[in-house]
Amino acid sequence: MAQNQPHFLLITFPAQGHINPAFRFAKRLLMLGVKVTIATTISAHRKITKAGRVPESFDFALFSDGFDDGLDRKSHDTTVFMGQLRTRGAQSLKQTIVSNTENGTPITCLVYTLLLPWAGEVARDLKVPSAMLWIQPASVFRVYYYYFHGYDKLIGDDCNEPSWSIQLPGLPLLKSRDLPSFCLPSNPYDYVLPLFKEQLDKLDSEDKPNILVNSFDELEEEALKEINDKINMIAVGPLIPSAFLDGKDSSDESIGGDLFKKSKEYVEWMNTKPKGSIVYISFGSIIMLSNKQKKAMVQGLLACGRPFLWVIRDEDSNTKGDKLEEDEEEEELKCLEQLEKLGLIVPWCSQLEVLSHPSLGCFVTHCGWNSTLESIGCGVPVVAFPQWTDQCTNAKLIEDVWGTGMRVTVIEDGVVESEEITRCIEVVMGGNEKGAKMRKNAMKWKDCAKNAMQESGSSYMNLKKFVEQVNGSFAQDENRDLE
Repeated sequence: MAQNQPHFLLITFPAQGHINPAFRFAKRLLMLGVKVTIATTISAHRKITKAGRVPESFDFALFSDGFDDGLDRKSHDTTVFMGQLRTRGAQSLKQTIVSNTENGTPITCLVYTLLLPWAGEVARDLKVPSAMLWIQPASVFRVYYYYFHGYDKLIGDDCNEPSWSIQLPGLPLLKSRDLPSFCLPSNPYDYVLPLFKEQLDKLDSEDKPNILVNSFDELEEEALKEINDKINMIAVGPLIPSAFLDGKDSSDESIGGDLFKKSKEYVEWMNTKPKGSIVYISFGSIIMLSNKQKKAMVQGLLACGRPFLWVIRDEDSNTKGDKLEEDEEEEELKCLEQLEKLGLIVPWCSQLEVLSHPSLGCFVTHCGWNSTLESIGCGVPVVAFPQWTDQCTNAKLIEDVWGTGMRVTVIEDGVVESEEITRCIEVVMGGNEKGAKMRKNAMKWKDCAKNAMQESGSSYMNLKKFVEQVNGSFAQDENRDLE
């Protein structure tokens, strides 16, 4: 390693939604001349290898979390998994930091994603600077921060009343449907909220910790401001492949990001469609729609009559074990025949390639933050179809703050009806004034995202300054030790 070259150790939770932005962040570090080592589980590395996208420019520090074949949420205990990830991950981090020091390539900064509160503790114990890479919007971080600093008492069982709302500093007025689902009394995932609380508690114990946020200054100006003079928020995004921002990079080394894979039937199909005509539907790598919701989507798409590209994963083909009666099966077959005349259903696609295609008109999305930023980076308006976690807040921002899309209305049983799906698609893609404004706003934010990541842009300069500060601080500590 060159003398005084910064060396960042990056550890990410082993899930695709965490790994993709972490890898893209690591590539940004490489562009600044930083040496990068990535600590990850054996199972995550296997997925990367299988996808054929192992980055040669990174060093890897692999460890076993006890689930080397991957976590099956149906048969494995999530609590056991999280416990083993903590124990084995912390041990691996310590070994990696110590061995690099002994080998003359000391770690100058440890960066970790959310759900890994123990990683920062390892860094503190070994006196290594650290920063959290927040892979959700700054607005959501603020919600959690204030939730764990007294505002949780204001979110009771009455929060679903139509008149209920909450005002948090630096954020728009939020209704219950706008809050991260983990903050609601109805949250069924008991193990998640304590992890977030632990994360915030550990940050509170630090002296003005740095939070690296996958966002950019122009997008979340208020939300990115310091919190109570205690939390320093640094925007370093949008963390999407630079091929879609500056045209310099022609590869994406994220899991599932085989960006320029050849022989793609769906691309050839898209090439035959008029500009701005296609509806793209995708709900990410985790969410599975019920059969009732899929039927409503089918009817909504048929009513629109617009060409569509719909990603339905193989494991999602019989959602939640729902069984169909013979009459229903016959009806479904008829619908599928009609659908095949309109559009294309695929088990996977390169999302960024689809979003950047000129024939695309709108994106029906679950509003995961990666997908949201990708739609912004490509200038695509959306139909917001949030399901859980941060997606509900993201949908609020999309519709009411950035003006780049329209949010669906859910009926009592949690299903969005076909008429509502059709209505929202037609508003976003139609010739009406509202849709035209959304498309205009989408292009405006696309330009802002591109500018933020250029060498003179806000996110580029923010990250460059952070790296220089960390490296300078580390060099001073080394000199102090020599004295």
